[in-house]
Amino acid sequence: MTASHPSTSRPRARAVRLGPRSATALALVSAVGVAGVGWPFLAPPSSLVSAHAQDAPWLFAGLLVLLVAVATATISESGLGPKAVATLGVLAATGAALRPLGAGTAGLEPMFFLMVLSGRVLGPGFGFVLGSVTMFASALLTGGVGPWLPFQMTAMGWFTLGAGLLPFPDRLRGRAELLTLAGYGFLAAFAYGTVMNLQGWPFLDALASNIAFAPDAPVTANLARFTAYCLATSMGWDLGRAVVTVVLTLTLGAPLLRALRRATRRAAFEAPVSFEADPR
Repeated sequence: MTASHPSTSRPRARAVRLGPRSATALALVSAVGVAGVGWPFLAPPSSLVSAHAQDAPWLFAGLLVLLVAVATATISESGLGPKAVATLGVLAATGAALRPLGAGTAGLEPMFFLMVLSGRVLGPGFGFVLGSVTMFASALLTGGVGPWLPFQMTAMGWFTLGAGLLPFPDRLRGRAELLTLAGYGFLAAFAYGTVMNLQGWPFLDALASNIAFAPDAPVTANLARFTAYCLATSMGWDLGRAVVTVVLTLTLGAPLLRALRRATRRAAFEAPVSFEADPR
């Protein structure tokens, strides 16, 4: 098994370069996202946040929409040129079209493997924008717009960003790269499901189930309840999503990675665009 091919490797295309301002915006969105889904474990039982368990997620959802918009605009200002916008549109449309194919049945969601490959080839900054835009477009396509959408956009942004942060993007090739991407896709598919579980878990009526969020209970008790909630409600879905991502990455990953890299080289994102006057 060959881990790397230094003689044939090329530097990864940089469709979006993360500068200090865009990196700060991404960090801010991520911090609010973590607070938005993790507040049941971050706020103490005596906190006023716990007293408003039913309306706090709605507040965070509205705030997340604004912050994702700010992050996208900031990244655009840092170098999202027309070639990158065209690439973003094609990949987002493809990802959005893939989502209805599985209809979410048993976690069969083929769009996730495309996000892994795209984030790997185009980097973390482009990956976050692509993941968020793809989830938004697919929600419009499937009619899945609701208060959960900002959390889905943020979680998918993290999912695709993480693929762009995997090591050795310019040197690791072949079967070793596919196994790395498949392993990441497997774990990240469960992480995505866990984030979305955290988003909806506090809405479960505490009086109706012993696995619901209990505002007055200590963190350890709520952690046990949340673990039981995940095992009882979403383990099958998350496992199906993870297995589909692994299978598609190992079977279709090699030709699609070559196609994405060939397309990004020909796009020459960092080449300056100039216009010459007509000599006639």
